[in-house]
Amino acid sequence: MINLMYLIFIAMLALNMSKEVLAAFGLMNAKLEASNEKASENNAAFLASLETKAGEDAAKYAELYKDAQQIKQLSQEYYTWLEDLKAEMVKDIEDPTDYQVMDKSDYLDQKFFQGDKLGPTGQEFMNRINEYRTQVVSILGDGFPDVKEAVETRFETGDENGKVARRDGAKVDWINYHYEGFPLIASLTKLTSLQSDIKATEEAALKAMLQGELTSQVSLSNFSTLLESEKSAFYAGEKFSGSLVLGKTDKSAKPVRAELTLDGRKLSEGTDYRLKEGGVEMLIGAGNPGDHEIAGMLYYMQDGAETEVPVKNSFSTISKPNAAVISADKMNVVYRGVANPMTISIPGIPDNKVTASAAGLSKRSGSNYVMNPGTGRTVTITASGTLPDGQNISTRSEFRIKDIPRPEGAVRGETGSIQMPKRNLELSTIGAMLEDFDFDLNLEVSGFKFKVPGQPTVNVQGNKLDARAKSALARVKRGDAVQIFDIQAYITNNKSYKLKKVSPVFVEITN
Repeated sequence: MINLMYLIFIAMLALNMSKEVLAAFGLMNAKLEASNEKASENNAAFLASLETKAGEDAAKYAELYKDAQQIKQLSQEYYTWLEDLKAEMVKDIEDPTDYQVMDKSDYLDQKFFQGDKLGPTGQEFMNRINEYRTQVVSILGDGFPDVKEAVETRFETGDENGKVARRDGAKVDWINYHYEGFPLIASLTKLTSLQSDIKATEEAALKAMLQGELTSQVSLSNFSTLLESEKSAFYAGEKFSGSLVLGKTDKSAKPVRAELTLDGRKLSEGTDYRLKEGGVEMLIGAGNPGDHEIAGMLYYMQDGAETEVPVKNSFSTISKPNAAVISADKMNVVYRGVANPMTISIPGIPDNKVTASAAGLSKRSGSNYVMNPGTGRTVTITASGTLPDGQNISTRSEFRIKDIPRPEGAVRGETGSIQMPKRNLELSTIGAMLEDFDFDLNLEVSGFKFKVPGQPTVNVQGNKLDARAKSALARVKRGDAVQIFDIQAYITNNKSYKLKKVSPVFVEITN
């Protein structure tokens, strides 16, 4: 009895130690996952820097950037596959942080192995690690021997036969040695470690390709061209006087505040202007015709102190049109039964000061209008406005009104004379189409007539064959032509509009 109690005591100690080891694996897994997240952010920054270099010096960096993108894609696909596998491993565990319950090896033993052979998932696991190693090494080529060697070491899978030696000298398959019979949390940590190797490979490759420390602050991709000129408006025949300069557009070029005026009037941030990368976005209107001056100061932080940059720029507002611009956005006609979009404006006059009138015309916003023509064959639109100098402008423009073209009957999206098996016709939806029409109208069918040779015509309600039509269809022989005619169609958002008669469909039965 004493000996038995001693054995039980030893077993309990071993069990407690096992739980501590499981917890240790869990904590290691959590740290690796946190490290992988940080590595993802760093690798994204490296790739962005390499993209910047490729934009600056394509001859030197474009091919490297292309290789980096391939490695990034391979790494992401492999990493995601492992992440999905890990998610499956713990999906039935109520608390994924309760590492002490992850002591069984059943999941991967059953997932990876089928007796003495690999199961489908185990084979895919081996294929992915070998393919990733081979493909990354191939992309690296001979230009990065250190990175190439590290990749081969991280993702080696045993000798040429895929074997590794155990402590007793016996050789076993690499996947059995590393993943068979291990507690779930240990295998989970190994997979996370494999993900860490993927991130490390990606980082090493990107660093090597980047060849040195980069900073987007000095990259010319963060600059844009600006036009500087003595004045903002020139007359025909006059010599242009100005120059193109570079302006920085990254976050470091955003002012901390501004003090600006327009023609002596103080401007307000948020209402009249907005601070942005590269300077200030003006939100002011062009104002009345004439010269206008923006002046003041921009303030930037430099070495912990505000630095002033003076502002003194001018622009001119010149506009005196004598006619309105009226155009149909779709065609030179408008269609009855359709909401025809129109653009109506007069250069030099704000949209809110332009009025337009016609039967069926309504304004949406700005210069956007909608025309819903009624009866008749033409409609005249009148646009009017007043220039700042008091001159009135009024223009009339006439548009032709056309009806919506005749729709075509359709079965399975096909029109005219078609062929199909009897079963396909039985299941098909009868529709109506407007081919080569400039508007995308949603047509629905509410009924049709169905004619089978030698059988009475069947009136069908809806857009599919009913029981009587199917019964008639059952008597059709191969080569017979079935007629679908008198199709009743309507526009779903304008049911009151009466469409022209829909053309019929002739279906030759092929079985």
